[in-house]
Amino acid sequence: MEVLSLPGQAAKGKVWLVGAGPGDVELLTLKAWRILKTADVVLYDALVSEDILELIPKDAEKIAVGKRANKHSAAQDDINQLLVTKAYTRKNVVRLKGGDPFIFGRGGEELQTLVEAGVEFEVIPGITAASGTSAYAGIPLTHRDHAQGVTFITGHCQLESRPMDWQGYANPNNTLVVYMGILNAGIIRQGLLNAGRSPDTPVAIVSKATTKDQRRFIGRLGELEQLAADPQLHMPALMIIGEVVALSDSLHWFKPESIANRHTNIQVFQSVSVSTKASVN
Repeated sequence: MEVLSLPGQAAKGKVWLVGAGPGDVELLTLKAWRILKTADVVLYDALVSEDILELIPKDAEKIAVGKRANKHSAAQDDINQLLVTKAYTRKNVVRLKGGDPFIFGRGGEELQTLVEAGVEFEVIPGITAASGTSAYAGIPLTHRDHAQGVTFITGHCQLESRPMDWQGYANPNNTLVVYMGILNAGIIRQGLLNAGRSPDTPVAIVSKATTKDQRRFIGRLGELEQLAADPQLHMPALMIIGEVVALSDSLHWFKPESIANRHTNIQVFQSVSVSTKASVN
């Protein structure tokens, strides 16, 4: 799709590509919150939590463009065009993405579109789904005794031109974090087993991490497909595969009810001094 801009005219606005973090509103960065409060229009994904959406100014235009497995509310080309169109007609355009926009968030693709259209932009990173999920699940992604590296992969398993590197992912001294892999849990399990990873490798699936609805499903690689099919597992969910998962019982600190009983999530942000819309440039 060719992105259309307005010939002979410059974009009047600026696009802020903002990472919203993994869900807990208190994990939103101060810069992200400051920019969000100045927004004229916000294009947000399905994974952005309701607590964070409540921070959007009441008079700002809110546009849901979220994507979930088999349930896309907007095509990527349409989102790209919408960003350009809004930048030509509004001042502060926020593109709000769950986690970090540069880790499986298509942030780079959207920025390439803005460059082609001559639109000014800025990137505000967010706490990644991997780091937020692992921290709240009590699973260190690296550990001197268990994992000397960590790899983030997408679990779509559908890129024929770039096949999955199962041999590389099967390294027992490496933690594997799988985004968007629940529907392909069987393929992931078999691919790792065929490449030599032990069926006894500890695995965790964490559902709705960092929120009051967080749940952990702990098991072994050999039973990954059964874990993913648990009827109590709800999206979004992230897989963590590796020896570090065995530490989760002793290092697990997060109590979801602590968020359910917290009444100051939003108010704590309101007490921070922020610049007005006119001061954002």
